[in-house]
Amino acid sequence: MPAIKAKRPLDIAELRSLASLTGNQRSLSFGIRALDEGLAGGGLRAGALHEVSAASCALVDDAAATLFIAGIAAREALATGAPVLWASCRNDLYAPGVAQAGLPAASVIHVQPRDDKALLAVIEDAVRDGTPCVVIAEVRRISMVAGRRLQLASAEADLPILLLRQRRQRERDPLEEPSAAWTRWRIASAPSLPVEAAGVGRPQWQVELARQRGGEPFSLILEGCDETGRLAVPAASADRAVAAVGTARQAAA
Repeated sequence: MPAIKAKRPLDIAELRSLASLTGNQRSLSFGIRALDEGLAGGGLRAGALHEVSAASCALVDDAAATLFIAGIAAREALATGAPVLWASCRNDLYAPGVAQAGLPAASVIHVQPRDDKALLAVIEDAVRDGTPCVVIAEVRRISMVAGRRLQLASAEADLPILLLRQRRQRERDPLEEPSAAWTRWRIASAPSLPVEAAGVGRPQWQVELARQRGGEPFSLILEGCDETGRLAVPAASADRAVAAVGTARQAAA
């Protein structure tokens, strides 16, 4: 990883400016109308801290949350041509799995700090350096002070920081803890749609936006990331919408 460039500390006026919501902030589109319109900025705010957690401690939910984050990073890496920094204190990132969500190993800089404190320092330095287009970090705990620092660094660099929140206890939801994140997501695996031929259909996820600044929470069932990192609306949802329109027309007649 390139040497980190030192920057001067920000003064109070600059910190307040970065923390405020302005109308010219860049957003990352999901390419799904229902999802983008549900977000206050018409997409995922680029210069912000976002948190994602699995809905349960089940491996399928953990995989869905990981791939949800990987898909966001993959789309931004493709758009910018810059690498993604993935920081984790664990050495269990499964590169072939992440590549299926559009994020190949060649596009990832993986760092393994000794603990969460060192990990948060690495994130902040990397964001201020500007080498990656997205920073992903797997963390068990983060204080409000540390979260605010990351939010300010992200806003200054106009670069998204995506926190994959790990469970400290099996039954304790990480999103119940206070946070400075701009959005907080809870991802769960949902049953796949049946396919015509024998085999496994495209995975489906329950994507819940549990909290966002300036907007309301919502939940959607979506098809998981494809090889380009794109989510999709399940075909059955579109079919049900068409059927509902037809039924309404028949009733009106």
